[in-house]
Amino acid sequence: MDFLKIYTIVLSVAAVALAVFGLARRKTKTPDDIERERRQYLDQVGRITDGSVLDVQETYVEAGPGKDPKFHQLLLYQYEIAGVEYNCSQDVTYLRQWINLHSCRLGLLTSVKYDPQNPGNSIVISEYWNGLRN
Repeated sequence: MDFLKIYTIVLSVAAVALAVFGLARRKTKTPDDIERERRQYLDQVGRITDGSVLDVQETYVEAGPGKDPKFHQLLLYQYEIAGVEYNCSQDVTYLRQWINLHSCRLGLLTSVKYDPQNPGNSIVISEYWNGLRN
């Protein structure tokens, strides 16, 4: 009987140690990874509606002392779902090779992919889909 209790305790401690080790070694996701996964999700489940480009903003964000400032490009757009108008923005800094943002102008018609469960979650462009119209 004592061996059974000892084996149970040893196996329990080993399982807890393995779980703690696994959680400690888990890679944390960067904001860029989270955004890429969001775009992939919307590529798969998104529905398409009509929208229009409001503006393209280019900004520099100070990264701190001794670091280079970060350059961001935001695409501002709007669309309407079930009578509700959504004004959104998408960070397209890492998608510049697929689009020419300088050709985007106020009122440019676009297609918007949105999440049917959360219509405020939307994109205009991703690695595999482009809603901008010429």
